[in-house]
Amino acid sequence: MQTFLDYLLPVSIAVIMFGIGLGLTVSDFKRVLVSPKAVLFGLFGQLILMPLIGFGIAFAFDLDPIYQLGIVLIAACPGGTSSNIVTYMLNGRVALSVSMTAFNSFLIILTIPFILDLAFSLFWTSTKEVNLSMIDTFKDVLLTVFIPVLLGLIARHYSPVFVNKLRKPLRFILPGIMFFVFLLVLLNEKENGDKSMLEYWDLLLPALCLNVLVMFVGFFTSGFAGINHEGKYTIAIEMGLQNSALAIFLANNVIQIDGLSLIAVLYGGFSFFSTLIIAWLMKRYMGRGEAVKVG
Repeated sequence: MQTFLDYLLPVSIAVIMFGIGLGLTVSDFKRVLVSPKAVLFGLFGQLILMPLIGFGIAFAFDLDPIYQLGIVLIAACPGGTSSNIVTYMLNGRVALSVSMTAFNSFLIILTIPFILDLAFSLFWTSTKEVNLSMIDTFKDVLLTVFIPVLLGLIARHYSPVFVNKLRKPLRFILPGIMFFVFLLVLLNEKENGDKSMLEYWDLLLPALCLNVLVMFVGFFTSGFAGINHEGKYTIAIEMGLQNSALAIFLANNVIQIDGLSLIAVLYGGFSFFSTLIIAWLMKRYMGRGEAVKVG
């Protein structure tokens, strides 16, 4: 099944991003480029604020060093495709979400090695060099994000009537694809003899604290920066839903330390639902009476 998943995961992500592209127009991205404040602040939140919060939680909880490293690792990763889906489901600024995901997927090549070196120096007895391939990262982002979104934009431009009929059912179809793939991943882990997530309930609290705290920090600090309500909860979603698959890959294939990927597995197991609920509450109850802002 593992070989099957190696092909299914990127294909599924590409299909999801194509569906998201069907809901975008060129004017959505023009808005991001003309008013880049939200993108820049969102990247600041992901690249600076999130790792700082990750280090704070790692220090605050009495965890084994391997799990402290795991907290920092998930905090250092960019937002994943699921953040684009949640933003799409809640009618947030999808172009902003996609742009943040794409830009940060490149910037992590520089930031993750630095953050992990610092984490190893603080929590581990020795440091471990982390090397990410810029070419491989560029290829992955190109094939699973940029090209599918571009094809979706083109399809909407040339077949707007047909695409508009698809947009409503896609809000349910796209998450359904993601949940199906996630179920296959869980079944594969069970076949490999991995323990149930419930056996690590004591690690769920710091992971949940990371998820909730970064979302509220992102929401309120972006508000202080003058970003509008849709931008605020979009940034909160992007900060709350990290690319758990990337964290698992780094832990198992790059850093190669047993147990390091556990926090990422736990985080990926609940963060979609917790982020969706929190972002929905932010959208519905935390934007009333807000003055109109541009950002």
